[in-house]
Amino acid sequence: QVQVEESGGGLVQAGGSLRLSCTASGSLASSYAMGWFRQAPGKEREFVASINFSGTSTAYAESVKGRFTISRDNAENTIYLHMNSLKPEDTGVYYCAAEWEPLEVSTIRYWGQGTQVTVSS
Repeated sequence: QVQVEESGGGLVQAGGSLRLSCTASGSLASSYAMGWFRQAPGKEREFVASINFSGTSTAYAESVKGRFTISRDNAENTIYLHMNSLKPEDTGVYYCAAEWEPLEVSTIRYWGQGTQVTVSS
């Protein structure tokens, strides 16, 4: 079993920055890819960014490329999402996930509880 815990959400003005953190613990946690998904009110959960188990490969949704950066501290099995130039459309609950690659909403077993990110215009 793997436990996933996020932190770092909050309220920020458009153009501002936030950093989210997520730690996975438990059996095989260090072997899993990890990533971020988000869900806005009335919308489906969508992919934001992911990083492989070793931290050597990353992927981003087109909507966040050039603004968000995902990184991984393998010693702590923790990932970070650095969000810059935030827009109101980035508002939502951000969920951290851990699973074997590829990370897909329908097959991910391990989710965090979610952290709210609100970007005001």
